[in-house]
Amino acid sequence: MSKPIIAIVGRPNVGKSTIFNRIIGDRLAIVEDKPGVTRDRLYGSGEWNGRAFSIVDTGGIEIDGEDEIMKSVRMQAELAVEEADVIIFMVDAKSGLTHADDEVAQMLLRSRKPIVVAVNKVDNLNRRDDIYEFYNLGFGDPIAISGAHGMGIGDLLDAAIEKLPEIEEEHYDDDVIRVALIGRPNVGKSSLVNALLGEERVIVSNVAGTTRDAIDTPFERDGQKYVLIDTAGMRKRGKVYESTEKYSVMRALKAIERADVVLVLINGEEGIIEQDKHIAGYAHEAGKASIFVVNKWDVVEKDDKTMHQFETKIRDHFLFMTYAPIVFLSAKTKQRLHKLLPVVCHVSEQHALRIQTHLLNDVVSDAVAINPPPSDKGRRLRINYVTQVAVKPPTIVLFANDPDLMHFSYERYLENKIRAAFQFEGTPVRIFTRKKSDED
Repeated sequence: MSKPIIAIVGRPNVGKSTIFNRIIGDRLAIVEDKPGVTRDRLYGSGEWNGRAFSIVDTGGIEIDGEDEIMKSVRMQAELAVEEADVIIFMVDAKSGLTHADDEVAQMLLRSRKPIVVAVNKVDNLNRRDDIYEFYNLGFGDPIAISGAHGMGIGDLLDAAIEKLPEIEEEHYDDDVIRVALIGRPNVGKSSLVNALLGEERVIVSNVAGTTRDAIDTPFERDGQKYVLIDTAGMRKRGKVYESTEKYSVMRALKAIERADVVLVLINGEEGIIEQDKHIAGYAHEAGKASIFVVNKWDVVEKDDKTMHQFETKIRDHFLFMTYAPIVFLSAKTKQRLHKLLPVVCHVSEQHALRIQTHLLNDVVSDAVAINPPPSDKGRRLRINYVTQVAVKPPTIVLFANDPDLMHFSYERYLENKIRAAFQFEGTPVRIFTRKKSDED
């Protein structure tokens, strides 16, 4: 089930990034009192009154901006508006209603999306009356907030959540493996779908971004049922869309959330670029089983060392995903294609693997005996008990005398020992340390 999306939009320097950080409870966005600091969209997850949602922070929209950076920012914001279920339109109480606000409002009206107007920088009661002129925008009751002081955020989320659509439940059997294909434009996602299905179900073109929308395609192979979720490229086709390598991330996020296994496609002909790391990171952070699929391997000039060298590059670039297997193939010629689905099945099983508690405790006890935790100011971490509390991804809780004594390097050591014992190939493993209580 994919989470609904809330986008925060508005002209530059009205405080969008500060509100974004308040909502997700983290400082992901760069906050600086200077127009145009947030260049790209940023994404996070939030929850309010039992509703989970994804939230996107956009660069400020300057309708009349002519330089390339502002064109790109405006395009990113338009994509966010296109994908969002609800839009928070932020304005500034100190500046009052501006011509630029009116221009943004006209763009939002054309989107026909539910809009909530948030009037930021209402930092004290004396400014409460400053919100009334924003009724002129025609989007209903403006909500007074202060990003600097955290006031009114609850009211804002109440209004946004109220406008979210109801999520339709998916009706796939439990034994179906849902596979999402993600990657930057023109890595061959649609070609791989067609190759796996053996028929031309998806439009394929060498123009980046010709897939118009996410498509679910069920099929069965060797008795195993699958659903392929092909993430769309960009819908619009103007020159500014064709000339950019920006990835329509929100659609990918929706597909990732619904998937059991994520195929991270890399263009074997072009190699790895920074954008590939960003895209793979979304699958990792979502805790999904993942496979690197190096496509277009048929056109790569190679010798007996080429594949090993490419594997090394992937491991060097994706240090946070050393668990993900790598498959080299060509969707066009179907070279090595038969190797993919068995790996999909394997990592799906590993993603859902549950380890018996006594086996986990034995492995961790042995690991601690071989390499005891380092002491901190004379105090040493003592792990009393270990148990797995969830699957998809496997989630393990260590009960200890003091969680603050758990250093990330020692946690990584324990994860490596657990992986050595039980594999967990293709899936992240989440480890949490909690204080042992009398109940435990």
